[in-house]
Amino acid sequence: MKINTKCLHAGYEPDNGEPRVLPIVQSTTFKYESSEAMGKLFDLEANGYFYTRLANPTNDAVAAKIAALEGGVAAVLTSSGQAANFYSIFNIAQAGDHIVSSSAIYGGTFNLFSVTMKKLGIDFTFISPDSTKEEIDAAFKPNTKAVFAETISNPSLTVLDIELFASCAHEHGVPLIVDNTFPTPINCRPFEFGADIVTHSTTKYMDGHATQVGGVIVDSGNFDWTKSDKYPGLTTPDESYHGITYTERFGKGAYITKAVAQLMRDLGSIPSPHNAFLLNLGLETLFLRMERHCSNAMKVAKFLESNENVTWVNFPGLEGNKYYEVAKKYMPNGTCGVISFGVKGGRDAATKFMDSLKLCTIATHVADCRTCVLHPASTTHRQLNAQQLEECGVSEDLIRFSVGIEDVDDIIEDIAQALEKSAK
Repeated sequence: MKINTKCLHAGYEPDNGEPRVLPIVQSTTFKYESSEAMGKLFDLEANGYFYTRLANPTNDAVAAKIAALEGGVAAVLTSSGQAANFYSIFNIAQAGDHIVSSSAIYGGTFNLFSVTMKKLGIDFTFISPDSTKEEIDAAFKPNTKAVFAETISNPSLTVLDIELFASCAHEHGVPLIVDNTFPTPINCRPFEFGADIVTHSTTKYMDGHATQVGGVIVDSGNFDWTKSDKYPGLTTPDESYHGITYTERFGKGAYITKAVAQLMRDLGSIPSPHNAFLLNLGLETLFLRMERHCSNAMKVAKFLESNENVTWVNFPGLEGNKYYEVAKKYMPNGTCGVISFGVKGGRDAATKFMDSLKLCTIATHVADCRTCVLHPASTTHRQLNAQQLEECGVSEDLIRFSVGIEDVDDIIEDIAQALEKSAK
């Protein structure tokens, strides 16, 4: 099936007489006829469902759909994008380990890595996503366990050279983990360029309607965890499951199985089956919405470029943009619907512009079917100091503008009147 068809049909195939639409299995528990049958589930010796914290049919069907869209072998849903990024690292790293990360990542993720996970004893070195091979190589340490980056960074819109980062990671014997939230698998398929693990905040374009908070981790199945002794959690017996070795028992499914069996068991950041159902509704129209988001964003970006009250515009789809060529390589059909720009007059003018919008909504959200606008330096990235803001590519005058799927003429008309007011 082509990817557009997979949006509708992957992950769930009803049998004769079963519901055509993916049903919500809103149950915490599942009945079994014998203790022996349930015991095999607890020992990971059989497949099935016994407690929704570990597995649920609705959640699993949606995870399977996303795995199919990304071209992965397995996936697990989480309760948020933050949980997905945390689990993706914590599944293979522990106290005393080190991670190389792009500095141009979502402010919440930067804080998760630099503050919270640091308290857990995991060290991070942040490097520019524009780093050369030599600069990337210099960031590695003997205890490095992974490289992390975003395909398109939020909100600086840096486009990652996936092949370069993947090749550096693999030369050092570690996987590349990428957050693919902004382009989605409709516009970018990181596994095809060497990435090993993909995460998403499904709250964004995948849901598309701001109805649920969620995340997902997808494994390509391509990274060989057994080639070194860096990943004992996957390659040596797990005493909490009677000595199971994940790579031996589950092969290419080892990474996701461990994430479910250990992290979901102990930390429990699962989405509700109802949230997974809502996410699935969004996925069914993802290919249609992404096309509209991208075409609308291109028209808005060109309007902003021509407006005298706008000092700069950053959109990878614009010719002349720093990342135009690399975006064409990895995302030939479009990038995303997010634009960043600066209003003449700086921070005060930016605030006046935002307060003057009528159709476009000021919201702590992005990648919604409705147009949203935000000032990151005073909201999503306000916990960062001036130097950290600069490292993340977030200037104080930066406005993050998430173009929705409304009629583009209505969006542009609203922007025009707000810019005119900001200049007074």
